[in-house]
Amino acid sequence: MTTALARFSVRRPVIVLVIWLAVVAAGFTFGVGVFDRLVSTVGVVPGSESDRARDQRAATAPEPGSVTAVVTGIDPADPAVLAAVERAGADVATMPGVVAVGEPVPSRETGRALLFTVTMAAGGDEAGDDGGAAARVADRVRAVGAEAPGSVVTIAGGALTEAEFSEQAARDVARAEIITTPIVLVLLLVVFGGLLAAGLPLLVAVAGVGGAFGILLAFSQATDVSVYAIQIVTMLAVGLAVDYALLIVNRFAEERATDPRVGPAVLRAAATAGRTVWFSGLTVAVALAGLTVFPDPFLRSMGLAGMAVVLVDMVAALTLLPALLALFGHRIKPRAARPMGQGLLARVVRIVQRRPAATALVVLAALLFMALPVFDMRLSMGDPRLLPTSTQTRALHDELVVHFPDSVRPDPVSALVAAPPQSTEVADLRDRIAGLAGVRSVEVSPVGGDTLLLADVDSDRQEAVARAVRDLPTGAEVLVAGDAANLIDYRQMLADRLPWAAGLVALTTLVLLFLFTGSVLLPVKAVLSSLLSIGAALGAVVWVFQQGNLGQPELGGTNLTIPVLVAAIAFGLSVDYEVFLLSRMRERWRAGASAPAAVAEGLQLTGRIVTAAALLLAVVFAGFIIGGFVPIRAIGLGLVLAVLLDATIVRMLLVPATMTLLGRYGWWAPGPLRRLHDRFGGGFDEVGPTAPAPDRAPELAGSPAG
Repeated sequence: MTTALARFSVRRPVIVLVIWLAVVAAGFTFGVGVFDRLVSTVGVVPGSESDRARDQRAATAPEPGSVTAVVTGIDPADPAVLAAVERAGADVATMPGVVAVGEPVPSRETGRALLFTVTMAAGGDEAGDDGGAAARVADRVRAVGAEAPGSVVTIAGGALTEAEFSEQAARDVARAEIITTPIVLVLLLVVFGGLLAAGLPLLVAVAGVGGAFGILLAFSQATDVSVYAIQIVTMLAVGLAVDYALLIVNRFAEERATDPRVGPAVLRAAATAGRTVWFSGLTVAVALAGLTVFPDPFLRSMGLAGMAVVLVDMVAALTLLPALLALFGHRIKPRAARPMGQGLLARVVRIVQRRPAATALVVLAALLFMALPVFDMRLSMGDPRLLPTSTQTRALHDELVVHFPDSVRPDPVSALVAAPPQSTEVADLRDRIAGLAGVRSVEVSPVGGDTLLLADVDSDRQEAVARAVRDLPTGAEVLVAGDAANLIDYRQMLADRLPWAAGLVALTTLVLLFLFTGSVLLPVKAVLSSLLSIGAALGAVVWVFQQGNLGQPELGGTNLTIPVLVAAIAFGLSVDYEVFLLSRMRERWRAGASAPAAVAEGLQLTGRIVTAAALLLAVVFAGFIIGGFVPIRAIGLGLVLAVLLDATIVRMLLVPATMTLLGRYGWWAPGPLRRLHDRFGGGFDEVGPTAPAPDRAPELAGSPAG
């Protein structure tokens, strides 16, 4: 199949280029319409109890928003300060969208701050965006700083805080792209060895982004697409384009060393490296497809976006890239494969194959040790500490902790009761909630024809109280909401859907790798080794951010979207590199090399490609680490470590060690499965002549002992 696609692309390169030009033009002309349909919702379980309570309350009596301001660096009793605050309050009270302005409250803790709250109309800004009423209120309140010399005004909350979270995430991603793009371009020149060759993966990436935009626009007609999915599209488009182009262009240069004619070299590269790209793209897409099992719009749209760009990148690598090579491949110099047994990778292989069991145990122990913090992982909704101190939301949180500690309380546990406030059901439920451990007070308020009970609860008892309220017997329908209830629902959703997602990904990956290798054991080994690098990466994320190490503040929790997203992307990339390695190992095994020699030769032929691809992708991910938004930084750290650990420790040490231990049994399959592979997997086997086996050093031709 890959050869047929390449043959058409080589014979009709101009037609292929025109088709892809049309796809890219449509993507960047019409596909970008998806930007107007993006949503910023994160961590929601549609249809859950907390979600139904939120929707029902919004439909009957929308909750009014509010912004909070703290004025510091002043004497609260200073008449000039009080006059400035009162003037600001009077002006704000007359603004459209403002319901009430609270009286200024002096700090009893320090005596050096004033606090007041502005209640906004239900539904937020009249203008429908974060630049409306809340922003006008903030501008007027900040003017107090100019009217009262020496004072500092900090204001956030409501629409202001929501905007800061979204804007900070967008700024971090934009900054990452600005910083990493020049580095990636330089590395591409170094790795590909020329301007033309370095430009090929960029063209594939552009095709991937344009095509993915069009697919996402189609998806947005039927389901929500997260604003953060766009970052996944661009990130994976570049990373996978580099992976696939590096593999195919490198094989093309090798084939030209045997036969300098461009056309046959492209076909041989497509028959070998193209086959690898085909299976790699399918396995990465399957890994990301696991995210679509989750109802959370954030995770689901990440999976849809990832699948779209992976498949478009794969098709572009199998059609657009051969067409470009057919037109310009004569400018890429032939490059013969290095003789076997020479270089750093050859020395590493010899060391590993002399002590395969010891190597496997050491690597396994190291990765399991890194993964230990995962057992302490506690999912959380997050708080203002996720933002950098330069933001108003984080600054307000810090000021409140110092000057008004009693006001820093978690979101109350709310119970929406389908009964009027005067009913016995409400009175009985209120008394029962008030009697629960950790409940300070219970506020009762009408919401349409229903009643809302708001329980002020100690921070360490939030989830326990939410669960207890749900378990209380009552004669009326009760929907429990709030951050604690939402977190309970999200965890339950993960517990319910994660086995299905993991089973889908694992089973499909095993089938694809079986069709690729014809082996029963190698797919199982690939899945298990990938889990090791993912566990180690997530362990580092928990150790750094949740537990507060390497100079990071202790947050006490891991944002609930991080583990699943990092695991899905990292698993896909891990199997991607596994397919790269197995492709050459399988090729050498089919060419008649012994099992140990096939492992050694395959690793030496592919190791440089895997490490170069991982380095380029790690640079892309590393840009996220320098941001200010903790979830973006945590995702960046997790993916950088997962990629680097997998491409070095796992692929260069653990894989050759375990495959050496398996020997020829690694390529074994029972008769019925072997026939199944020959029938369904054989259609993707190499077609046509391939380059002869490279010169093999004597020490790699025989036993693993060398």
